[in-house]
Amino acid sequence: MHRPSRSLTTLTPTLPAAPLARAGAGFLLAAALSVAGTGLATATPLPSAASAQTAAAQCQPLQSGASQQAEAIVRAACSQLGVPYSWGGGSIHGPTYGQDYPGGGPGGNDSQVKGFDCSHLVQYAAWQGARILLPEGSWNQAQWSGAVARFGRSQGTAPLLPGDLLFWGKDPRNLGSVHHIAVYLGNGKMVEARESGTRIMVSDVRLNAEYAGALRLTDSDTPPDEGGQRFTTWGTGVRVRAEARLNASTVHTLAGPTAVRVTCQKRGDLVRAEGYENDAWSYLPDFGGYISNIYIDHSAAWLPGVRTC
Repeated sequence: MHRPSRSLTTLTPTLPAAPLARAGAGFLLAAALSVAGTGLATATPLPSAASAQTAAAQCQPLQSGASQQAEAIVRAACSQLGVPYSWGGGSIHGPTYGQDYPGGGPGGNDSQVKGFDCSHLVQYAAWQGARILLPEGSWNQAQWSGAVARFGRSQGTAPLLPGDLLFWGKDPRNLGSVHHIAVYLGNGKMVEARESGTRIMVSDVRLNAEYAGALRLTDSDTPPDEGGQRFTTWGTGVRVRAEARLNASTVHTLAGPTAVRVTCQKRGDLVRAEGYENDAWSYLPDFGGYISNIYIDHSAAWLPGVRTC
């Protein structure tokens, strides 16, 4: 867990109640989020070197027809093949230490395991592959309003393409009950962070009684990056200002955590809050203004690799 981003009451009217609870990428993470082990099979042994090589060969888009961004999502998920499952672990930036599963069992020591749970693997793949910022929790991801297509459980895998997300719930008719999510590879295969005691693996799609359907994240062939570096913000009501000054006019307000493109950063007004201080501001070309780096979700006050304005 990195040092939390600094907050500033003068820049935003509503701040997260407990920024120290933000794990990895810093999104608000409740202890119950992103459970992938519930209702799944007993933990399977870690794969041998031979089986890992076989899985790596399988972990790629296995059908044609998917968009470039969807195939990039698959490649991002497959890049984590073999990383341990960790309950509550992972972020859009990579594996993190998880949380001890309250029910004990194989997940009772996951705070010592650096890896991903199911929803954070999906969140990582969507961000790294297509710069799509999904919400926390498999049930929230299953209900994501940005989906470009949805597929019911009765359709099986027939209409699916690589990069689609599959999900399972206690009551398949209620997406709020979803407890597991995975990335489709094609030809009846998927890549998933399945449960504690296993590693990210390629599996056969389980069209069982809990299978609840699938959704398509993107059908775009446009590369996700248009210059600059991508970050996310945190907090609500964060103001984007015309200049790197606290008294500069507001050009936009970010309602909540937002994927942003940063092209440069500069020194501006010094911001002090909660024991931290920072005079670095980032320029967001898509919003035409600056925000204090306090609201950029990164452990460094001065963003590495971003040029000076």
